[in-house]
Amino acid sequence: MTTRRTDFVGDLSPRRREADRARVAAQRAPWDVLVVGGGVTGVGVALDAASRGLSVLLVEAHDLAFGTSRWSSKLVHGGLRYLASGRVGIAWESAVERNHLMTTIAPHLVSPLTQAIPIRRSVPGGPSGVRGRLDAATSSAMVHSGLVLGDLLRRGARTPREVLAPPRRIHADDLRRLCPAVSADGLVGAWTSQDGQLVDDARLVVAIARTAAAHGATIVTRMRAEQVTGRGARLVDTTTGDTVDVAARAVVNATGVWADTVDASIAVRPSRGAHLVVDAARLGNPTAALTVPVAGSRSRFVFAIPAQLGRVHIGLTDTDAPGPVPDVPQATDDDVDFILDTLNVALAQPLSRNDVIGTFAGLRPLLESDGETADVSREHSVSRNDDGVITVVGGKLTTYRRMASDALDAAIAHSGLDAHPCVTASIPLIGAQGTRNRRLPASLLARHGGEADRVVAMSTVGAPLAPIAPGVDVTRAEIEFAVIAEGAVDADDILHRRTRIGLVDADTARARPAVVHILDQIGAAHSA
Repeated sequence: MTTRRTDFVGDLSPRRREADRARVAAQRAPWDVLVVGGGVTGVGVALDAASRGLSVLLVEAHDLAFGTSRWSSKLVHGGLRYLASGRVGIAWESAVERNHLMTTIAPHLVSPLTQAIPIRRSVPGGPSGVRGRLDAATSSAMVHSGLVLGDLLRRGARTPREVLAPPRRIHADDLRRLCPAVSADGLVGAWTSQDGQLVDDARLVVAIARTAAAHGATIVTRMRAEQVTGRGARLVDTTTGDTVDVAARAVVNATGVWADTVDASIAVRPSRGAHLVVDAARLGNPTAALTVPVAGSRSRFVFAIPAQLGRVHIGLTDTDAPGPVPDVPQATDDDVDFILDTLNVALAQPLSRNDVIGTFAGLRPLLESDGETADVSREHSVSRNDDGVITVVGGKLTTYRRMASDALDAAIAHSGLDAHPCVTASIPLIGAQGTRNRRLPASLLARHGGEADRVVAMSTVGAPLAPIAPGVDVTRAEIEFAVIAEGAVDADDILHRRTRIGLVDADTARARPAVVHILDQIGAAHSA
């Protein structure tokens, strides 16, 4: 393997990882901010703190995006479902943050996604005759009203029509072109609207972390925080077992569903959101998300969302998940049945379990309260315990930046830190800017944006633009880049978090040997 490196200040390279770990072990002066947790909120806090001129250390026990942040629906949404339940505040916050992401922060990672809600002569499973037609008309009118309100939020947030088109009604033939698998039974058309879709949620986390590093943040993975107080923590290197005590003027707990293990004064109520993965060809390679209301609910839907790697992700559930929090949550048989049963009412040819080639589930870190999890507020909470630890919990991926800003504001106020105002709404993430070389594979451009040329230019592996495995449109160059610039340490980091090959076991089995081979080559070159 030849050596061809052009390190960038935001690269999370092996060299930087070693230097950062050495710095953490050697530094005796307090950090301005210690962030515990490397999910989207934690890296958001790190970027916010670094861009305000503060010294910041982020520690993560596993890998970036190891927890809930990689298990979302990959939607950057404007909060339409919250309007249905009267939660205008969180819907507005979602629309504003969606605008920031799609126009400034991460336009390379977020694209418009058309969502289609079928209109039928009668509600599936409802009464027939005049009553059924009336129910269908009422349902269609309610959907249209909700979409109009959602578009008012889009306009209020100043998201251009060129970025997100307004809602409209389309004919049945147009819907079948967008979603070929939809049932024609009683179909008269559809309402469509647009929302934001991430090419991948874990890639967003990595991009924020790298941007934070470019602003001076120290990002250290495989480092578990114990004995956390408002003045620091004991850090345990999970690869060596070595420990080091670090001091900080402010400590932010951004560990999501594990937040109550760091701050015992709060109670987290996890809610499981499960998804199924099917081959896009099974649903006719849709170009829009088929949206099916959950029976008996005004604000819950099951979505069949076209995704990268030739897949469709179908979800989601909203189920209480009490008990110990697993590292990797699993979809249950009941989750699978619920999703299939809900979606199948809208399909010409129902899906069966045999069509499901993968599943994934995430645990939302909701605050403990009474009632169903679907009714628990998605608004985030920032609190400070008696020991001074600032904990941020709740919320959702779309509003991570606002959550991070609120948490850091609380930390600054409590600790008396001298910091600039928040500027993260105007900071483009790494890859958001730069020319897109249209000669490169479209999938590579979608995942790396303005950095795509650099991914290839830095590559030292043979056949850099060849797929890592048959039928998997992740290039060999991207595998190398994950290690030399994006902080990946092992094959699981690459398969499950820098790429999403790991969502399908068969894809993982085909790709792992080549991924391990490239890792071995990089390791040999690094030690030479």
